[in-house]
Amino acid sequence: MFPDVARLRRTRSRSICPENPDGAKGGAARATEGTGAHAARELGRGWKVSPSVEIAAGQTHELGRIDEPGRITHIWMTTHTRHWRSLVLRAYWDGADEPAVETPVGDFFAQGWGRFAQVSSQMVATNPHGGFNSYWPMPFAGSARLTLENLGTEPAVVYYQLDYEVGGDVEGTGYLHAQFRRSNPLPELTTHPILEVTGRGHYVGTYLAWGVNSNGWWGEGEVKFHLDGDTDPTIASTGTEDYFGGAWNFDVPGRGYTEFSTPFLGMPQVIRPDGLYDSQQRFGMYRWHVPDPITFESDLRVDIQALGWKSGHRYLPLRDDIASLALCYLDVPTTTRPELPDVDALAV
Repeated sequence: MFPDVARLRRTRSRSICPENPDGAKGGAARATEGTGAHAARELGRGWKVSPSVEIAAGQTHELGRIDEPGRITHIWMTTHTRHWRSLVLRAYWDGADEPAVETPVGDFFAQGWGRFAQVSSQMVATNPHGGFNSYWPMPFAGSARLTLENLGTEPAVVYYQLDYEVGGDVEGTGYLHAQFRRSNPLPELTTHPILEVTGRGHYVGTYLAWGVNSNGWWGEGEVKFHLDGDTDPTIASTGTEDYFGGAWNFDVPGRGYTEFSTPFLGMPQVIRPDGLYDSQQRFGMYRWHVPDPITFESDLRVDIQALGWKSGHRYLPLRDDIASLALCYLDVPTTTRPELPDVDALAV
């Protein structure tokens, strides 16, 4: 993954956080006001005066703006679990008016159900208790702007850090795009749309938050990739659990559904019915196509079937609650994208 880790670089490391909102060299730990000012009142400047921001209901906070070529290498963030579906992360590349990344913050870090699940993957690590980490490279030729919008009805306190480098060569790299979609419930006899974009690029990741609305096995459906004008797909998986690297219903005999998290694929979350308010089974699954990107020249469409079983060994089309995050790199900073659901349609 990092064959050049020992190679000396001619880049300059920078970091944006509430203590250093513009990432300036020598600009960290200069705050005199902030969410930690009261706690640091006896210590003064430099002693964790501004470790976080408070984003009011209905407001958008600019996480960071970078006005020269560079690459975001790491994002760390945390906030209360109740905000994981109501805070929307957006990223704009090279002065674009439309975002390339637009998703609830929890889903970007493989946490679609507002509950912590350990994710120990190469590209995303979510650690106790809600430490969000992204290692998706985010290069840009001229500028980058990242924002968080609070769609909720109460303020959200957010701690964050954007690590990046400037001065490097971004020639030939694509722009990261991340798109969220939800079908709740999935309309009858349809597939859930995961992605539909135009441009040249490669597909690198899928996260699904899947809520089951019926008894029995729910993952017989295939993931299908329509490349460059395909009417019929060029690539199709053999089943949902197969696509995410599992087999035989993720069922270890004697244990049932079994969570796992590996560098590029996993099912880190299984929410089981508790006989009270958790009445349905819910799952979180990811697959990062980093060693096996799916390349396309002009356009890509990805969808997934929802299938179970009924009598006579026949497939049963399902009407489940399916939310997806799709990630790809494109040669353009903007492309076709869906309308983000409102806060009620995002709720879990």
